[in-house]
Amino acid sequence: MMTSETMPLRGPVMVDIASTTLRNHERQRLLHPLVGAVILFSRNYKSKKQLKMLCDEIHALRSPPLLIAVDHEGGRVQRFREGFSSIPPMRRLGELWDQDHLEACRQAAALGEQIAAELLACSVDFSFTPVLDLDFGQSQVIGDRAFHHDPAVVSMLARALIGGLHAQGMSHCAKHFPGHGFASADSHHALPIDDRSLDQILAGDALPYKSLGGLLRSVMPAHIVYPEVDDRPAGFSKRWIQEILRQQIGFDGLVFSDDLSMEAATVAGSMTDRAKAALKAGCDMVLVCNQPDLADELLANLQWKNRKIFQRRLQALMPRR
Repeated sequence: MMTSETMPLRGPVMVDIASTTLRNHERQRLLHPLVGAVILFSRNYKSKKQLKMLCDEIHALRSPPLLIAVDHEGGRVQRFREGFSSIPPMRRLGELWDQDHLEACRQAAALGEQIAAELLACSVDFSFTPVLDLDFGQSQVIGDRAFHHDPAVVSMLARALIGGLHAQGMSHCAKHFPGHGFASADSHHALPIDDRSLDQILAGDALPYKSLGGLLRSVMPAHIVYPEVDDRPAGFSKRWIQEILRQQIGFDGLVFSDDLSMEAATVAGSMTDRAKAALKAGCDMVLVCNQPDLADELLANLQWKNRKIFQRRLQALMPRR
């Protein structure tokens, strides 16, 4: 059995846990050398005291410690509620922008600081926020999670929110590259198609990624097919990740896959095939949520070569405490 003294560096797989405390088989899973991070959900939260104990135990399992992440955007997507401040949906900031630009940016920065301070106090390292998708008014799964329909406004508000997170020492993840706002289908349950041209997408949806430039620490691509660009979903596409995001836009941070358990990801085959396809396309870390059996299957079968650049990108997401 591996111990914290013999444990290798973090691996490229993010997994979850079932409840508010760790079970023995989950400890063993988290000790697997391919695991590098843990994502928490509402089922993992009972109180701030319990959450901190859980996170401290996860961190103590390994050295360097696993990254602990959560979806804590605000609005519909806020996993921890009782005892935490209620974060409004980001559309509220976009509506405020239309009335008062300066106040909208001030509030975005304050919300970023609030999110980070409350999570870090419970030993949570990282939040999958902000959403950079544009509000086209036709995606139910995005909806009021988007700041605004104007990419310039999205860039400004996201910059302010990221600044607030960074002020407290927390990193972030911009999602869902190159944009989930136009496609109406929910990738949790179907495979969305966005048939616009590359020029249209780069001139609108992808602009915030370019505008924010070196400020971005991590990015999550969408489980969406853009057939005018590639016949594979963006998260499995070398064209989108390596050619456009890395080379054309110049992003040098960590790329997370979206959850490989989602329906839209099944086009890539088995869980192991999905992870291989995502990593080959250019993702650095793959997420397997709500499917512990498939997570174990992946850990038993995935072949992966550690690279210093991956460790650097992942370390950059660890908080400054």
